[in-house]
Amino acid sequence: YGFATNQLAYPSGIFFDSSLNSLVIANYLGHNIVRWTLGASSWTLIAGSTNGVAGSSSIMLNSPMGLTLDSSGNIYVADLLNHRIQFFTNQSNGTTIAGTTGVAGSSATQLNTPQGVAVDSQLNLYVADWGNNRVQKFSRS
Repeated sequence: YGFATNQLAYPSGIFFDSSLNSLVIANYLGHNIVRWTLGASSWTLIAGSTNGVAGSSSIMLNSPMGLTLDSSGNIYVADLLNHRIQFFTNQSNGTTIAGTTGVAGSSATQLNTPQGVAVDSQLNLYVADWGNNRVQKFSRS
């Protein structure tokens, strides 16, 4: 347990990226998303904190739980305590694509502690909205 690049702090989500032979990991208490290439001794930061500090800006996360990648390698993160889904391309600046940063809610456009995320072949987004006891579908716009 820890925040060094050879440690994790409660990993909570994982996705195998076959194109880069690596694991993309939601590191819950590290408040980050990291890539760990198979056989490597340390990870590289994709998004979030390098020292375990939570945040709510476009590059920060607050307790990321689940994640998935689409066929283009874009990353979708269930950012639990920011009540949002963050979308990352190949850069560390994220875009909120579902929910409202820092605001838990139950309307059709809000989330309450999202834990899991999935995308289908049409890039529709599905979110396990834990605090609202529902699965939300967000159609690609």
